Amino acid sequence: MAGNDLGSLLGGLLGGGQSSGQSSGPGGAGSILGALLGTLGGGRGGTGGGGGNALEGLIGMLTRSGLVDQAQSWVGTGANQPVSGAQITEALPDETLRKVAREAGVTTEQAADEIARSLPTAVDKLTPTGEVPEGRSIEDLVREQQL
Repeated sequence: MAGNDLGSLLGGLLGGGQSSGQSSGPGGAGSILGALLGTLGGGRGGTGGGGGNALEGLIGMLTRSGLVDQAQSWVGTGANQPVSGAQITEALPDETLRKVAREAGVTTEQAADEIARSLPTAVDKLTPTGEVPEGRSIEDLVREQQL
């Protein structure tokens, strides 16, 4: 399943050792972010139609939900601003969060909290130049980081 592959890649991106809590296993950061980006990318490896990718869509969604400063800090080259699970819950469509939680085998609250913890680091690492790369899949972005 592509979601598992993406979860494994993201687990590696986040330093996916089992002891770090960032694993790609059920409920791990990689698994949850993989499910989120897979859902936003329409299950096509993190790429949506129209030349965009799931990362672009997620940044746009967070920006429209009032998390402009946080999202820009993750993409930019400065310090990453934190975000709470409650803010993630407000920013994501209910059905998206439910689907992510179901795929990761956790509650929606656990999914939102894990997204809030791991998303700033993931976005920061996927955007090393301070810009969201256009038109490439999340898998390609992770592989380009050689992680």
